[in-house]
Amino acid sequence: MKLIESDTNLQLWRFGWHILFAILILVAVATGIVGAVAAHASPEGSRPALWLWAIGGVSFALAVLSCFFALLLLTRENVISIKDNAEKLDNTVEMVTRNRNLLGQIAQGVRLSDAAKEIAFRDTDRLELAEAILAKLHQHDFDTTYAMIDEMARRTAYKDLAEHLRRTTDKYRNATEEERINQIIDHVDKLCEQSHWSQADAVIERFIRTFPDSEKAKAMPSRVQRQKAKRKRELLAEWDNAVKRQQTDQSLEILKELDQYLTPTEGLALQESASSVFRTKLHNLGVQFSLAVSERQWQTALKTGQQIVRDFPNSRMAHEIRGKMDILHERAKETSES
Repeated sequence: MKLIESDTNLQLWRFGWHILFAILILVAVATGIVGAVAAHASPEGSRPALWLWAIGGVSFALAVLSCFFALLLLTRENVISIKDNAEKLDNTVEMVTRNRNLLGQIAQGVRLSDAAKEIAFRDTDRLELAEAILAKLHQHDFDTTYAMIDEMARRTAYKDLAEHLRRTTDKYRNATEEERINQIIDHVDKLCEQSHWSQADAVIERFIRTFPDSEKAKAMPSRVQRQKAKRKRELLAEWDNAVKRQQTDQSLEILKELDQYLTPTEGLALQESASSVFRTKLHNLGVQFSLAVSERQWQTALKTGQQIVRDFPNSRMAHEIRGKMDILHERAKETSES
């Protein structure tokens, strides 16, 4: 409704300036014609004719000024519209970039063997399993919570986690309401310390539903936002320090985490320094690759080439290495067999 009202007001605003300009021009023309007729009727000139011409001249000048002012306002409106469209485009680009990174992670997961997947995603699995069990716990569904813990304990890789969750469940079940609230707050704080913001938001949502009258629960969203803003400031300071010291690898690691905190506008502000870091990293990898090839260290050359193709897929260097990847694989295989 607000958007429709805004568009209606904008149309009325434009129409109003057209009406004002037309009225002033009509007044100028009418007074000019009437003044000419009056002057013609009285050859020696008349005071009314002069007044009419003066009014016409003032009306014409006001019409010109109103036209000029309307053009300025229209130009301002166009500039604002261009900025809005640019921000929308930035948001679209950011979304496409994030989706591309997500697809890259999915593709990497598809290529991994089952054993490698278990190792690579073990931490994520443990976090998701723990949060699923704690979700039932914070909903006071204790029977389901204990059943899930018993099922987890049957798997060797998760026995320690199951025991930890069982102790947590026992402590929560035997606590008073105020103690339960404080335990949930402590859990949210731990998630924030580990930068698991989406999990923290999910816990808070359940927290407020379970304890709708708790002022502590209601205060948690702003508490998490403050911690998130604090972490963002820390990362920006670390990024600035790493860039100044030309610590390329550390800068890229910081940037990977910092990316989730930045708005499109902030991302554009860091674009120049980020591009410089990426160029430096690509240059360093290129030097390592060239040295490995010249010294016939094919295993190192293959590994470095694969990193260049993975991290800088659109670069000219990556394109050239892709064309030689079969040869690199063959040479590396010969080296490992000899």
